[in-house]
Amino acid sequence: MAISAESALPEGLHPYAEGLEAGRVRYQSCGDCGAAQSLERHACQRCGSVRLAWRDAAGVATVYAVTTVARAPDDSFRTLVPYTLVLATLDEGPRVMGHAEPGVAIGDRVRAGFFRHGERTLLRFERE
Repeated sequence: MAISAESALPEGLHPYAEGLEAGRVRYQSCGDCGAAQSLERHACQRCGSVRLAWRDAAGVATVYAVTTVARAPDDSFRTLVPYTLVLATLDEGPRVMGHAEPGVAIGDRVRAGFFRHGERTLLRFERE
């Protein structure tokens, strides 16, 4: 991927992945009703508006679900096994999935961090 001189980030990244590369968690927000959604959509899930914009979250969340991955989905993740994945609800409302430190439990307050894995940056939550 080519690097833009202005942003020093790879060109053509999805806005969420671009945010991770810059050390930010992003979500879509509706310009009409203010609803937040974690997945990119063409229209707001609440009101149907197409006035959507990407926003940066503060990165603070509450753990909604936890699992430990014992079998890597592919060779690139084999060195990380076992690892913890969580679904975390950002204070802004949307729910995102990311890695987490071992021992994180449902209901824990966590803060977003980031780590490089191969050629991409991934989300990793740590307890506050």
